[in-house]
Amino acid sequence: MKLFKKLRLFAFLGGVSIGFVFTAFQCQAQDFPNKPIRFVVGFAPGGSSDIITRLIAQKLSERLNQSVIVEQKVGATGLIANDFVAKSAPDGYNMVLLTGGHPVSAAVMNKLPYDPVKDFGMVSTVIAYPMVVTVPQDSPIKSLSDLLARAKAQPNKLTFSSAGIGSLQHLTGEWIASEAGVSMIHVPFKGAGPAMIDLLAGRVDVMVETSTFAYGQIRGGKLRGLASSASSRSPLMPELPTVAETLPGLDFSSWLGLAVAPGTPTVVVDKINRELRLILEMDDVKKRFAELGGTPIPSTPAQMRDRIEREIAVWKKVVDLKKIERQ
Repeated sequence: MKLFKKLRLFAFLGGVSIGFVFTAFQCQAQDFPNKPIRFVVGFAPGGSSDIITRLIAQKLSERLNQSVIVEQKVGATGLIANDFVAKSAPDGYNMVLLTGGHPVSAAVMNKLPYDPVKDFGMVSTVIAYPMVVTVPQDSPIKSLSDLLARAKAQPNKLTFSSAGIGSLQHLTGEWIASEAGVSMIHVPFKGAGPAMIDLLAGRVDVMVETSTFAYGQIRGGKLRGLASSASSRSPLMPELPTVAETLPGLDFSSWLGLAVAPGTPTVVVDKINRELRLILEMDDVKKRFAELGGTPIPSTPAQMRDRIEREIAVWKKVVDLKKIERQ
């Protein structure tokens, strides 16, 4: 009997302890943020991910009245930064912008250091920007239909560049070729800069890149835009046709989306989401996004998660169809 009473007492005290810890954790979450936030970025300074990270960090710092420190964790096409956040404490104090390449990595890599969906606390998508098919300004290729006609007449002769095997640029090019029933040779590079050099030198025929890079080169007269992967023409470049005008149903935009560690309290995720939505409504933010060829796309955490799951399925089909070797 005494043993039974002791066990009941221990159970009671254990319940009180757990309840106290849970209550303290909830109170801490309600008080978020009460210390500096770390916003990691997995890409080199100057790229679209880095630029948007710094802009959002500045705005969040102002709205939350707390320091938001941007920290570079470059390498493995963003995987190092993603993995850092995926394995961080579930408190919202470590953030990262996942990219449109996030579901691509899940489709082309045999093994990731994390689950691309379960190991992240999705907050909201932030910006969408299309991929753009371009050629040098002096190229004889005048339109996307012209490109596809040439590719059909001469299979595996035309070449297109990308930011690497299994990159978003690579899979977008393969998707377009697959839908058109043509074959082109993929030439991987370590980024848009080196690809641009070979494109202008005539060593590559076509470049597939993000609008954040391509729009500036088109405006500057170095490149001719053939088509954008967006669902409709951009008001920033209305003369640029969409891929869907030639290949109906093929539309896709890359994106950036804010994520924290899995298990972060809902009250914290909701607060960040709420503040982010207000930031994305700001005129100066919309203007900066427009300069980068993008538009704000706020979402719920569930919508961001659904988007990633949907895109993983799409890219897996492209990988299988084109027999792209998984890394």
